[in-house]
Amino acid sequence: MSERFDFTGDELMPAYRAAVDAIEAGDLVVLPTDTVYGIAADAFKADAVQRLLDAKGRGRDMPPPVLISVVESLDALATDVPEAGRKLAEAFWPGPLTVICHAQGSLMWDLGETHGTVALRVPDHENTRELLSRTGPLAVSSANKSGRPAALDVYDAEEQLAESVAVYLDGGEVTGGQPSTIVDLTGEVPHVVRIGALTMAQIREVVPDATTDLEPDVPVADEPAQEPVQDEVPTEEPVAASNQEQADEAKPDETVAAEGETTVDGDAADVRPAD
Repeated sequence: MSERFDFTGDELMPAYRAAVDAIEAGDLVVLPTDTVYGIAADAFKADAVQRLLDAKGRGRDMPPPVLISVVESLDALATDVPEAGRKLAEAFWPGPLTVICHAQGSLMWDLGETHGTVALRVPDHENTRELLSRTGPLAVSSANKSGRPAALDVYDAEEQLAESVAVYLDGGEVTGGQPSTIVDLTGEVPHVVRIGALTMAQIREVVPDATTDLEPDVPVADEPAQEPVQDEVPTEEPVAASNQEQADEAKPDETVAAEGETTVDGDAADVRPAD
């Protein structure tokens, strides 16, 4: 049976313990991010990641993004990160940015059909980052059934995901609502594959040569509303995968929803995000 915990104030310690225990057991946890609510699993347990995809009704062609607690974890999970990508991370992490990178080849995980990439995000939610510091990287996608809007509060997440999730963390209604913006760093120049909470203008303030095939500054909806990435954001091919999450973590039905993202986001993110 699912349990719900207040993810604020005096209830934080029991909430952390329950969530960590669930993740270690290979179960799923719903948690708040700065964009939308995300559904999380241990990124290094293939069966847990598959459970996450099944709960959403999503295939392996739409891998979830991975949420991390600190910027310093970027090089532990990704390789060949360009200087432009580091500048973006420095400027927008923690926050609604999901980056698609080449994954470290030594990592023993199976997030789906990522084609050697991983979508990463550091969410701007203090309690969720603390949880991540206790669990390690989490595969996180927006907390919704595929094709439905991303949950903005724990009750909507419960209504959609029910007993497929072991622990629900109630952090109140999230105020972000938009998925993370997803940037593909696997090519010659940073390429924005989903415009979410961060606009092209904001991205180009940091990386002037960033490109996109999208209409500038017009947000891309997610599953009837990721992550990027891989959030929720988790990715198909570097860009394809992120575009998929783009569709699942950002729709007014979500974000790169994780963290958050995107998607993420959880974003996210939440290889798209969750957020």
